[in-house]
Amino acid sequence: MSGSAVDRSTAAGKRGDERRAHRGAFLILLAILVLAPAVVYPLFMMKVMCFALFACAFNLLLGFGGLLSFGHAMFLGSASYASAHAAKAWGLTPELAILFGTACAALLSWGAGLLAIRRQGIYFAMITLALAQMVFFFSLQAPFTGGEDGIQAVPRGRLFGLVDLEQPLAMYAVVLVVFLFGFGVIYRTVHSPFGQVLKAIRENESRAISLGYDTDRYKLLAFVLSGTLAGLAGATKALVFQLASLTDVYWTMSGEVVLMTLVGGMGTIFGPIVGAAIIITMQNYLAQLGAWVTVVQGVIFVVCVLAFRRGIVGEIGHWLKKPL
Repeated sequence: MSGSAVDRSTAAGKRGDERRAHRGAFLILLAILVLAPAVVYPLFMMKVMCFALFACAFNLLLGFGGLLSFGHAMFLGSASYASAHAAKAWGLTPELAILFGTACAALLSWGAGLLAIRRQGIYFAMITLALAQMVFFFSLQAPFTGGEDGIQAVPRGRLFGLVDLEQPLAMYAVVLVVFLFGFGVIYRTVHSPFGQVLKAIRENESRAISLGYDTDRYKLLAFVLSGTLAGLAGATKALVFQLASLTDVYWTMSGEVVLMTLVGGMGTIFGPIVGAAIIITMQNYLAQLGAWVTVVQGVIFVVCVLAFRRGIVGEIGHWLKKPL
């Protein structure tokens, strides 16, 4: 057998191992999410899933595209406001409200991406932060956003006019389907030819350009897809909590999603989910500490960076010799 044939066989074997590892991890995740309402308060798990999707969307941009955004909260928050306003003021059904919020985030991400991808590195990050601050002040001043009070008492309504989402388990099922859909889109994107080009741009953009790829177009598509899925998380979250507030669009939310991604494992498939679960659990069970929660988060972040440089899931995958 020739050397090239051996290499192809080895590569095929590694891809098979990776698929099996991902399949096993996904089945474990699915079992946990399906059985969780019997053990954990459903509203808490819905919050975890919304932020897990948000973190996965951000990881698509940073972990696989190498683009660090400091303003990703603008997509989560803008979709949250749009979805809440559509449901409360216009009386749209929940599925249409979520679609409207997601579409608004997609449009915003396209406009923001056209400006941001013109620069790289810290300049790209600063542009996204500046744009996010503009969205924050718009959300604070616009007449339909409710100012500092936000949009409250958002009706969940009936899904397709049939399913009453005021029932916790019905709402949980919708959030689960939304999360699995978003996660599936991200997984398929990462393992598609588009995802491979994105990784090549992350590793060496100059080489990708020399091979004939229009890197700006790929980065823009990645930015729009990431922002759209972040908007899907925000639009769903608005119906879950029946609230859209400035918290969702504030710059600290952009910092939290960076923390979730790095703690769980940047550039891994399941890392952002684990990171989001850890951070949300900390916020929930350490709420009595008040502002000290951020100090605890900072300590955990430092420990993770020093002890788990690949993130929790990244280190586990390294020990098992299987990318997760």
